[in-house]
Amino acid sequence: MKDLAKIMQQAQEMQGKMQEAQAKIEATEADGVAGAGLVRIRLKGKGDLISVQIDPSLMGDDPEILEDLLKAAHSDARKRLDEAMEEAMKAATQGLGGGMLPGFKLPF
Repeated sequence: MKDLAKIMQQAQEMQGKMQEAQAKIEATEADGVAGAGLVRIRLKGKGDLISVQIDPSLMGDDPEILEDLLKAAHSDARKRLDEAMEEAMKAATQGLGGGMLPGFKLPF
C-alpha cells in the first residue's frame, strides 16, 4: 500500500508541474525571421500569431517572394516555440520517480 500512496503522490506532483509548464508555454513567445530580417513573425503559446513585421522595401516586390518569406518566418518562429515548449516539459517532468514511462511522450 505504501507504493500506491507514493505513486499517487508522484502523480499529484506531476499534475502540478504540468499545470505550471502549460502556463509557462502559454506565456512563451518566439520570433521567426526570414529574408535576413526583412520579415519577422511573433508567435505565442501554442502557435497563436501575435505580429507580422514586413520591411517596406518588400512592398513593391513580387507578391510570391513576400508570401514565401512569411511562410519561412512562421516556420522559424514555430520551430523556436516548439523547442521552448519541449524544454518546459522536460523541466516539468524532471525528477519525478525516474521520469516517464518509456515511449510516453508529452504533450499529449
